[in-house]
Amino acid sequence: MDPITIHQLIQLAPVIALIPVIAVGGWVITTWLRIKHGYPLDGAWGQAVYPQKNDEAMERVKLLTQENAQLRAELGSLKDRLANVERIVTDGAYRLDREIDALRGLAN
Repeated sequence: MDPITIHQLIQLAPVIALIPVIAVGGWVITTWLRIKHGYPLDGAWGQAVYPQKNDEAMERVKLLTQENAQLRAELGSLKDRLANVERIVTDGAYRLDREIDALRGLAN
């Protein structure tokens, strides 16, 4: 190589070395912002890496699971009640009168 080319490469060396430093610095800042705002971090292959599970989080999941089961049971009973109301509303007047009379007969 001629001396002019070597001199130009020596002048460009700080710029070439600065590019990886800027890239790593950007990665560090991006990771810090994700942690600060609660976003999941990315693993080596792009999959989300979530924080370790602690006892408090596990207890919260357990309580939410129990509440979910209770709400599902309540929803089931509400569906049954709604089905009965729909049956009463959609039945013919004759059948409804007959059921009311039958109930009155039981009450007497």
